[in-house]
Amino acid sequence: MKPNLEEKIVNGEHISPLLPKGVKNYLIDIDGTICDDIPNEEPERMSTAKVFPDALKILNKWYDEGHIVTFFTSRLEEHREVTEKWLKDNGFKFHGMVMNKPRGGNYHWVDNHIVRATRYDGQFTDLVEVNTTIEVFKK
Repeated sequence: MKPNLEEKIVNGEHISPLLPKGVKNYLIDIDGTICDDIPNEEPERMSTAKVFPDALKILNKWYDEGHIVTFFTSRLEEHREVTEKWLKDNGFKFHGMVMNKPRGGNYHWVDNHIVRATRYDGQFTDLVEVNTTIEVFKK
């Protein structure tokens, strides 16, 4: 179940709603992040991908804590059915999937909401805060 969004009105006009304080919107890649790295060119492997157990544990924990878990994948729309079945068969709890993420990495997300990025580097654990350098728009 998704949390209710908080309606916002500024100067008498509706603006984009916000999640309640403390609730996070997790956008999670699939291939190479929660399971074997399978390219779109080999869709026959998608139904048998090996799950990374730490990913399953942490993502389901986030879901159970009330956060939004959405898979954001480079898999094509034609792979939606096999992907959704694989996620459910392997026990992943999630709210939705966004297909057709651009391939190739080096993502730069521009948004009017806070965006935090976490690069998966081989192991899912609870997240910790660190200070780092980021790119921002010049004022």
